[in-house]
Amino acid sequence: MTRLAELGLLSGWLPWTLIALAVLAGLWLLVVRDRRFLLRVLPIALAVTIVLIAASYVLIEYVLRPFPDHTSVWIYVLVGVGILTLLLAIMRVVRSEHRLRTIPVALIAVVLVVLAVGNSINGLFAFYPTVGTAVGVKDYREIDLADVPGSQASPVTGSPLSSVWRAPSGMPSDGVITTATIPGTASNFTTRPAEIYLPPAYFADPRPLLPVLVLLAGQPGAPIDWVVGGKLAETANAWAAQHNGLAPVIVVADGTGSAVANPLCVDSPKGNAATYLTVDVPTWIKQNLQVSADPKQWAIGGLSYGGTCALQLATTHPELFPSFLDFSGQLEPTAGHADTTLQDYFNGDAAAFAAINPLDIMAARQFPNTAGRFVVGADDRAYRDDLYKVFQAAQAAGMNVTFDEVPGSHSYQVWSVALRENMDWLGTRLGLTP
Repeated sequence: MTRLAELGLLSGWLPWTLIALAVLAGLWLLVVRDRRFLLRVLPIALAVTIVLIAASYVLIEYVLRPFPDHTSVWIYVLVGVGILTLLLAIMRVVRSEHRLRTIPVALIAVVLVVLAVGNSINGLFAFYPTVGTAVGVKDYREIDLADVPGSQASPVTGSPLSSVWRAPSGMPSDGVITTATIPGTASNFTTRPAEIYLPPAYFADPRPLLPVLVLLAGQPGAPIDWVVGGKLAETANAWAAQHNGLAPVIVVADGTGSAVANPLCVDSPKGNAATYLTVDVPTWIKQNLQVSADPKQWAIGGLSYGGTCALQLATTHPELFPSFLDFSGQLEPTAGHADTTLQDYFNGDAAAFAAINPLDIMAARQFPNTAGRFVVGADDRAYRDDLYKVFQAAQAAGMNVTFDEVPGSHSYQVWSVALRENMDWLGTRLGLTP
């Protein structure tokens, strides 16, 4: 079971094997002696598939617009392959003279194609790296929030913390993930549970007073995405192992409320997401976890929508988050179209939008005490140029910022590497290391 769980879904022999089996399944569906099947059934199935995909494309991209950015055309193509396979399998069974023998083979064909299609979509986002992650096998330690040790009377403090910290014997070698529902007490914003990483040093006695990194997922997305696709625990544990168990307490808060919601990281008729992230989340963390309350030891970060949101909060609330990570963020907060954004979130008030838009804010004021990191995939044609414009605006606003590209597109292949490569900067910026 362990070896099966470790099989890679993004590279190696398994992805290509799935594709090869799907091709064989497709050939079985098409290689028939019935000419009417090929001349009538196949064109009808293909036409139905095209109509369904075209209708879905128009509905999702131009009517409902659940996501601010257009969905990759390849996703529609891959889903279309799955639909076409299902239709052909049904018709193959209906027209078969030996249905009892055809049904199981048709089912196997559909399953093989669906597996290949699903993994191909997974490959676009690099979300599930292994079979284990895809089926929910956890490669990290997890505990209940109730089992997290309470506050200590005299935590270890110092600047940098590594200069005064000595790891005691008996301290665990790895950190843990726990979950908690952070209530929207001030915001009335309803969210899903947050994922929280506590490093090994948090379980030491005496405990060091650790800094905090608040992370945000994309849209669509959920807090668990940072743990699974973003390899949060793996990255933080590896860094902690090199620093005597020290690492930031990392809280992956829910910045959207649901997988498809887009509150734009503001307070609006769509929900008070900004108040939730700037009031409710910090208050809960300080009340329930023993961490540093010094804003200089707090950072906000995120990917895609979460990166946009992180920069919004770093510019609207620099007193709370003077450090930020913007991975593949957008040019500006958007619901997909400028007019829609203004009307649905700001009652048509352009000045209200400008008050929360990082580009407008950075053009109007300086941020000499703010530092951040912009990272994007080298092949991310949709986000790369826009993020570079935001980086230039941040530079002009006096921020201490860098812009980096890593191999990949708009996927966890980029974001997991971006987090790993910025842990050293975070450690220094948040007072853990010199």
